[in-house]
Amino acid sequence: MARILVVDDEEDLRAFCEAALAGAGHDVATAADGVEALDALARRRFDLVLTDLRMPRLDGEALLRQVRAAWPDVAVIVLTAHGSVAKAVEAMRLGVSDFLEKPVESPGALRAAVTRALGRDPMADVEGVATETRLSWGAAAMVAVESALRRVAPTDATVLLEGESGVGKEVAARAIHRWSRRAAGPFAAINCASLSETLLESELFGHERGAFTGAVTQRAGHIEAAAGGTFFLDEVGELAPSLQAKLLRVLQENEYTRVGGTRTLVANVRWVAATNRELLAAVGAGRFRADLYHRLSVFPVKIPALRERREDIAPLAQAIVARLRVRLGRPGLRLSAQGLAALTAMPFPGNVRDLSNTLERAAILSDGDELQLDAPLPGVPATTAAPASTDAPTLEEAELTAIRQALQRHDGNRKRAAEHLGMGLRTLYEKLKRYRLT
Repeated sequence: MARILVVDDEEDLRAFCEAALAGAGHDVATAADGVEALDALARRRFDLVLTDLRMPRLDGEALLRQVRAAWPDVAVIVLTAHGSVAKAVEAMRLGVSDFLEKPVESPGALRAAVTRALGRDPMADVEGVATETRLSWGAAAMVAVESALRRVAPTDATVLLEGESGVGKEVAARAIHRWSRRAAGPFAAINCASLSETLLESELFGHERGAFTGAVTQRAGHIEAAAGGTFFLDEVGELAPSLQAKLLRVLQENEYTRVGGTRTLVANVRWVAATNRELLAAVGAGRFRADLYHRLSVFPVKIPALRERREDIAPLAQAIVARLRVRLGRPGLRLSAQGLAALTAMPFPGNVRDLSNTLERAAILSDGDELQLDAPLPGVPATTAAPASTDAPTLEEAELTAIRQALQRHDGNRKRAAEHLGMGLRTLYEKLKRYRLT
């Protein structure tokens, strides 16, 4: 059961929605316009707001902006007779879960939209490590990404998510699963860079008893456990050559065997892979199989770095702070306008994860409720702290500083510096050339 607020100036439509949703077991309240809706939201907690766009006194778009600012964890569905591509895109920019056109003649269609929207958990983990599934926070580039993923999700096509570390590739993978026909099935994920070759093979395919030292029982692998659902291969570019060949067979034949076994098993999963490396370059260098690359990249999607979608920084920061209020038990935590301005000028080489860490560190070090973004870490020399100037550094200045510090920390090793910064080695070389650091 969910608590749902239906906002529309048409009494008949309010009654229809209330009956359809109450019949599904939801607790439903109604409001005739945005003013009444804000009053209801202030008095009690709701899980979802279903609102018209055109209403007297306070329209749906203005209501949506206030809901996003004050209650960022509340899902929103826009219901309007005036739907268009432009309106849909703008609604997505503002974080709408779904966009339905009037007349909604089927209670089932309305209930399905509500079910999809309630499956979203935008505050669960904004950096994508757990279950955060919100993609679009306002930047046009991410609206395009979300649109592409929504289009491919209902199919079983293999998706390759490309992008730097920390941009939210697992967020995107979970969104694909949630929007797919396999949403009721399991979502399994494995990081190919975190395990040895032998252990990774066992985790993927499972093993039979006695297959190797320590294999005292038969064990199902992640592919088997994810049957009927989605399997997410993170950092697929780190697969060893022998595992690349075995994975290729699974993708081609949908069949595999456990380690040490002979019985053929069916791989009933939808594949989503992710990489922070340039796989085509790895193919050219002979480090990654070309046939496997083409199998994985049926539908490639590039997720832009946070510095390329700076419009996302402010709403992301507000959402992270809302999460920190709960996690740290400090309901008064807030960001000032100056703090938001400072954040939008930072390069965040680690992308959303970097932004999340910055805000959590600031929350821990700030004495009051207002986050201090220039507080130095204990034990760090003062010379490494943010400059005392009240003028925020330009993006280029902040990025140059971050690159210099990474190179210094890793004794000039460019590969390690690139990994530290969360960018590809080729990208780092391009920036070194731009800043004349070569």
